[in-house]
Amino acid sequence: MTDRSHPRRPATFRLDDPGVVVTEADEIGRPARGTIQITPEHDPATLPVPVPPPVLARRGFPWGTLFFAGLAGLTLLGLGLGVVRLIEDLFARSESLGFAGLGFAAVTAIALAVVVSREAFGLARLATIEKLHQRATEVLASDDRAASRAVVGDLLRIAHQNPQLARARAALTSHAGEIIDGADMIRLAERELMTPLDMEARRLVSVAAQRVSIVTAVSPRALIDVLFVLVASLRLIRQLARLYGGRPGALGMIRLLRHVVAHLAITGGMAASDSLVQQMLGHGIAAKLSQRLGEGVLNGLLTARLGLAAIDVTRPLPFAALPPPRLTDLASDLLRKKEGKEGEE
Repeated sequence: MTDRSHPRRPATFRLDDPGVVVTEADEIGRPARGTIQITPEHDPATLPVPVPPPVLARRGFPWGTLFFAGLAGLTLLGLGLGVVRLIEDLFARSESLGFAGLGFAAVTAIALAVVVSREAFGLARLATIEKLHQRATEVLASDDRAASRAVVGDLLRIAHQNPQLARARAALTSHAGEIIDGADMIRLAERELMTPLDMEARRLVSVAAQRVSIVTAVSPRALIDVLFVLVASLRLIRQLARLYGGRPGALGMIRLLRHVVAHLAITGGMAASDSLVQQMLGHGIAAKLSQRLGEGVLNGLLTARLGLAAIDVTRPLPFAALPPPRLTDLASDLLRKKEGKEGEE
């Protein structure tokens, strides 16, 4: 028979009684026989409150910003003054040369205004997509119905120019008046609008990785490899940005590239790619591929990881209802291509 202890009956006692022992909750030990053990509960008001880290505000005058602004202003004034003097000299030599120079200056000014406008529009479009991604993430956490309708409306305006999403836009618009929770509305929009775009994005990343793998495997110079990988990566990022609704220009590409590199640094993408390559090549693939083909596989996988990071950055909605593309799937396709190429040779 097992010895079961009977529950203690309610009783009164004094705190100054020698038989009363006050212990902490984390103390381990068995009280002596005949003593009463008391574990006081902490008052919630006295518990430590988590304090957010202080925001370090920048102090002092922004001299660096003022320097670059002044330098840009002086450069523009110098260029303008040089153009004015050139046109004056042309008019002094010949009236026809002066009008020709004035016409070229006008064409240059118009083209510069158009380029600046396109760059500003591209930056504004990228900022809109980034804010839309952040708002959708907040709606998934808060389940706010009104905010989800606003996010879906902005998403439909961005996807309005894509004829590939005509049927998806019609299906999503038909559900806009129904009673759907905020988070479910975001997931519905992701399934309807992002499914065909994700499939195309996966194809673009796979094609870019295979192209980089083949070129770097047969290239005789390392400099050619570096230049080709750089050009292919920039082209892939631009394609993904345009696929998801962005219109990046030169400044927009610089911003996107910075965000993609930051995303890789945060998620540890390069280390994950290296471990994946070592694992897959260590399971018998290295014995089947030559050294150049193995280097091509590595470059292709790193390009694929860069493309996956670009998808996370340029996609207007977070991955909630749909599974994100995995590097292992792209690696399997890439290795199948390599094994087929090795078999043909």
